[in-house]
Amino acid sequence: MRDRIIVAAILVPLLLIILLFLPTYVFAVFIAIVCAISAYEFSHTVGAKEHERITIYAVFSATLIPVGIFFGEGRIVFTTVLLTLLSIVFIEAILVYKMKSQITFAQIMATVFGAVLIPYMLSSLIVLRNMQHGHLFVLLPLVSACITDGGAYFVGVFLGKRRAFPLISPKKTVEGYIGGIVIGTASMMIYGAIVYFTTLLEVRLWALLLYGIIGSVVTELGDLVFSLIKREYDIKDFGRLLPGHGGMLDRADSMVFAAPTMLLLVAVIPAIIVTN
Repeated sequence: MRDRIIVAAILVPLLLIILLFLPTYVFAVFIAIVCAISAYEFSHTVGAKEHERITIYAVFSATLIPVGIFFGEGRIVFTTVLLTLLSIVFIEAILVYKMKSQITFAQIMATVFGAVLIPYMLSSLIVLRNMQHGHLFVLLPLVSACITDGGAYFVGVFLGKRRAFPLISPKKTVEGYIGGIVIGTASMMIYGAIVYFTTLLEVRLWALLLYGIIGSVVTELGDLVFSLIKREYDIKDFGRLLPGHGGMLDRADSMVFAAPTMLLLVAVIPAIIVTN
């Protein structure tokens, strides 16, 4: 736990500085780096250690997607990267079919998931940051995911008794999941109050209540999804980059689902009203 707290104490202020005080392109570069490292970790998890070229394709693809979204060409870049990556990887698979280094269909689909879908979903953060008053909107998924994760962890450690999904995530408890949702929802309401009193923008608390509940549930779903993947491939963490936390993807996994969910909620059910 000590390493976990120390790393978080360093990373959280650094992330806030990048989010709130540096130009948007710096944040886009940061997300591109996160996506590239995550793609590398995921590619190795699904068996691409034996196919280093596949890992290179995955990392390059994952870097391009957030860059394209930053420049407003997300749809074109996403489609181009997806088609190109699929074509190249399938060609590789055809060339080594029935050989010792055979590339399976499952590995191809997993590569696409790690190199295209995960970066595309994480890049929702860039879209939020590029909005008017974007620094307020991009904090929505961060508040939801980080505090839900933290709340679930500490409630689970101190109050957890009943295992929720022992075959997928042995240490996670029912009490931890409930605590994460409650604390995550409460934090979203508190964030709304802070926004209202510091900016005087119109804030719809009932909408933020929905953000809190949906965001917390989706955050915990994301954590479970990636725990399932780790169990499928019999690993504890995706990497060792962050002591006490595992790899980059171990920290970003909840955000993969939380970021696009918040972007959708902001578009469909506005909670912070910005008028020109």
